[in-house]
Amino acid sequence: MTPPATGLAGLRVALVHDWLTGMRGGEKVLEAIAGAFPEAPIFTLFHFPGSVSPAIEAHPVVPSFLQRLPGVRLHYRRYLPLFPVAIEDFDLSGYDLVVSTSHCVAKGAIPAPGAKHLCYCHTPMRYAWDQEHAYFPRRRGAGARLRGLVLSALRTWDAASAPRVDRFAANSRFVAERIRRYYGREAVVLPPPVDTEFFTPAAPGSRDAYALAVSAPAPYKRLDLAIQACEQAGIPLIIVGDGPGLSRLRRTAGSGVDLRGRVEGPELRELYRGAICLVQPGIEDFGIAPVEALACGTPVVALGRGGVLDIVDDGVHGVLAAPAGDDRGRVRALAAAIDKARGIRFNSSELRLRAEGFSLDRFREAFLALVDDLLSRAPGREGAGP
Repeated sequence: MTPPATGLAGLRVALVHDWLTGMRGGEKVLEAIAGAFPEAPIFTLFHFPGSVSPAIEAHPVVPSFLQRLPGVRLHYRRYLPLFPVAIEDFDLSGYDLVVSTSHCVAKGAIPAPGAKHLCYCHTPMRYAWDQEHAYFPRRRGAGARLRGLVLSALRTWDAASAPRVDRFAANSRFVAERIRRYYGREAVVLPPPVDTEFFTPAAPGSRDAYALAVSAPAPYKRLDLAIQACEQAGIPLIIVGDGPGLSRLRRTAGSGVDLRGRVEGPELRELYRGAICLVQPGIEDFGIAPVEALACGTPVVALGRGGVLDIVDDGVHGVLAAPAGDDRGRVRALAAAIDKARGIRFNSSELRLRAEGFSLDRFREAFLALVDDLLSRAPGREGAGP
């Protein structure tokens, strides 16, 4: 076992994260939390060295036994049935506080008796609950039946492991409701941090004639709707993001779509600054990209559902499209919202002010207050259902 780390005021802290395979929104949250516990080890299913920030890599990283299985770098998601076993296999007996950051199984880690467990939940796992059909549209055949059995068992485990958490923090009101629905637990809403000191507006001037989408090409992100909406609105679309679905998008995207893949740092900031608007076509649990866009003075066009409602006031920080029932309706609504956004002179200072409410300093202060409050309370799970 890795020796217990000394964190704040001598507290022995363990961090648990689903996997370290790239620097996405969840890893940015982990980075902010880990900064409060500089010596804490990070327990994770998989760790691909060099794939995350130096700040995360500076921590002792403890991967699970899955790390040694064949083909893990290219196909780690195929080991999903083993994820619960692997996360429970970690020995956390030497720690006073476990902090998990979870969108899959990290919240199922088993703390020592008497230890406290705070889970920052990005979402209950989408593919096991309400978005199974979006991730796995093929419903027939023996493989589909076997997958259905695996996901059913995963749902059972996911709900049964929720009592291991003393307190849940959700990244939005939308996710807090999902935690209440699937786990029967209440959650404190704590939006994730955004580097508002880096993402800043450009000097006043004209913007280029393109819309921007910043998103991994996962099925539920619905980048196909953004492509169709921008085509209807007659505006070029730049898509930033990398992942397994990128090759499929390349096959279907038309000439008006520029797929940039992975873009970071100053290049990404300049894309935000130059866009007419950021388009978010899917229903997101929160969405860090809209806050980054607002910090750069760029309005947001999104469907009026999900975590974006915690970020954007319609007509003030962007345009929220009516979430029509079918894909055709959503495309029409998004195209109309893009047209409407082009006709509004948004107040760049107002956009920036909203983004500053999601700053890193604000997040750290609120997170440490949650930790202090949890540690001061008597043992027992909070907000548990019947």
